[in-house]
Amino acid sequence: MPPPIRPARAEAGALPGGQASPFVLYVEGPRDRDLLRIWCQRHQPGSVESVRSAVILGGRQPLRALQHFEGLRATEPDARGLCVLDRDHGGEPAPPPADPALEFFTWSRRHIESYLLVPHALHRVAREKKERFRIDRFVREFLPKQSDEEAWRRLDAKRLIERDGPLAREVGRPLPAAAIARALRGDELHEDIAAVLGRLHPPA
Repeated sequence: MPPPIRPARAEAGALPGGQASPFVLYVEGPRDRDLLRIWCQRHQPGSVESVRSAVILGGRQPLRALQHFEGLRATEPDARGLCVLDRDHGGEPAPPPADPALEFFTWSRRHIESYLLVPHALHRVAREKKERFRIDRFVREFLPKQSDEEAWRRLDAKRLIERDGPLAREVGRPLPAAAIARALRGDELHEDIAAVLGRLHPPA
């Protein structure tokens, strides 16, 4: 049984008319929160607090997000929320019908880690020229073309970047996900990342 969800510390987001509304972000795990926080810090700093206080679902559990949000709405009727989910294998249940104040966003690629595998960003994390050569070899062997979204949709990026996965074995050490996220430049962010950042509500 998954652990209980802790009560959300809802951040205030601006609504039309200047009113403030609590906002809560739901993510599957701590890494999802941490990667989104890094991208906010670098590209949309006004929304960092909304990510820092994200509610961790403990996996792809949209129903848990909905139930938690309904509880929040009982005391905060103007609350708004966003639930960000991995696509995983593509056969998971669709997000449940929900209050329109809770929006669901599913990555078009299989995992949030898929958006880290940008060759130039990987190069920036390398410590020396030899590691960059090894990264190039990893890219040729394991990664689809950047334009082949169907192949990216199927790619198991989590497995590729784990501490003992193919990328770490090729380079000779793990490349931390957080370091790669920080190395991504604004013009290298996938449109999915931009879409999520655009849905976050900055504190009022």
